[in-house]
Amino acid sequence: MQYKELDVDSMLEFIQDLEVIQEYFGSDELSVAEIGDGNLNYVYIVKSKQDPKKALIVKQAVEYLRCVGEEYALSRERMNFEIRALKKFYHYLPSFVPKIYFESEDMSLVIMQYLGDHEIMRKGLIEKTIYPNFSEHISTYLAFTLFYTSSLYLQSDKKRELIDEFNKNTQLCKLTEDFVFTTAYMEHDTNDNENVESNPDAKKLFEDMEFKSKILNLKYKFMTQTDCLVHGDLHTGSIMLNQDETFVIDPEFAFIGPFGFDIGALVANLVNSYIHHSVVTKDEEFKNYLLETIKEVLELFEVKFLELWDKQKESALLVDDFLDEDSLISFKSEFMKNILRDSIGFAGAKIARRVFGVAGVEEIRGIKDKVLKQKAEVLALRISREFVMKYENLKNTEEVLEMIKNAG
Repeated sequence: MQYKELDVDSMLEFIQDLEVIQEYFGSDELSVAEIGDGNLNYVYIVKSKQDPKKALIVKQAVEYLRCVGEEYALSRERMNFEIRALKKFYHYLPSFVPKIYFESEDMSLVIMQYLGDHEIMRKGLIEKTIYPNFSEHISTYLAFTLFYTSSLYLQSDKKRELIDEFNKNTQLCKLTEDFVFTTAYMEHDTNDNENVESNPDAKKLFEDMEFKSKILNLKYKFMTQTDCLVHGDLHTGSIMLNQDETFVIDPEFAFIGPFGFDIGALVANLVNSYIHHSVVTKDEEFKNYLLETIKEVLELFEVKFLELWDKQKESALLVDDFLDEDSLISFKSEFMKNILRDSIGFAGAKIARRVFGVAGVEEIRGIKDKVLKQKAEVLALRISREFVMKYENLKNTEEVLEMIKNAG
């Protein structure tokens, strides 16, 4: 099948000939509309005109970075890695990952479950929606996806096969290296330069060599650690949920990387929401909910990850009876502390990069009042600096919460 970039009309023509579409919709007349607002790809919804609740999502990669334009070339091979990651994660946790109905690496296209009864988490948090099951769900997702794709579970041959399957996602890894760990902390064309010019906070950040040296350490971890298969872009815009269900979407950045990277990305986005409500709504009850969510996610993840590890007697890393019981408990305890530390370091980088870098978040960059927006930026930079400068010596989650609260 030869690649062709589709639009609304050609998409309808393409899908009508697919057997899976005919099976799903039967003889219903179909409509197609573009709905995507992402940075990378085009997303369409296919609906039955007779029953609009009967729908599927179609996602296609194009050969450029959508949020920048055709002048920024980007291989559409990224869709291959998204498809592979969706299938891998679905294997472990089908209740938290959308079902795939059709895939084509030739067309850089995937058709998947429509989550019409769910909302993007970022928007829900801005509206102060409380999700009672989120911490339980996302901690399970993180524990399972990170553990079962690591050398704590896999034997060496299977782990190396997994690395081979994902190690060519180089362009999106490079985007992260550039936009999360580099250009957001210096003068660069891709930054929010209207906000950077003559901004003393930007100047202070760009000249903070102590902070930037710590960012380089985190960047090196990102570039070299091959702990497990990570989503690679686990922000609240990549989570769709309601009061009962949680789904993780859009893993096009998937690669074999550090345990703490996905956890850190999620924490960063919860902190961004906390910053928004600290400055805009000043809703103390909702801020406390966000802090409690951060605490629950981190602590539940550790409990669930260790439960999986305790059941696994042998792996590439450990063989049974290699350590006595006390030594094994001590080893695992320190291992989990290092995951927590790295998670908070990565969270700090993720928070800071959204302030002036490309692809800012609605919670901060979307604030209309310039005075309030600047307050949010200052608070974000303050928390991110605390995280980045202190993550290596963290002992527990309480210290994380104190850093957030004291920054305000």
